[in-house]
Amino acid sequence: MSERTTESEITFSRPFALSALVVPLDAGTYRVIVDEELIEGLSFPAYRRTATHIEIPALGVSIGTRQLLQVHPQDLESAIKKDAEDKE
Repeated sequence: MSERTTESEITFSRPFALSALVVPLDAGTYRVIVDEELIEGLSFPAYRRTATHIEIPALGVSIGTRQLLQVHPQDLESAIKKDAEDKE
């Protein structure tokens, strides 16, 4: 089975919350990593998302240390949408 990983960056202008965390995250730029697998048996290439992660500073660890937090894609999209609405 073929898999692929894509990375992008998202910038939040205000602190934001995700259901996977107890406390909100600070405003800033975060790396988002999406893992997908190839859907086999089709006559064209199509991929299905298998995981979405956001890279965040590790809680309770010195600056410079990062950790990946698996998030629900809709939860992340909601946070992005709310941040955009707050700018208006």
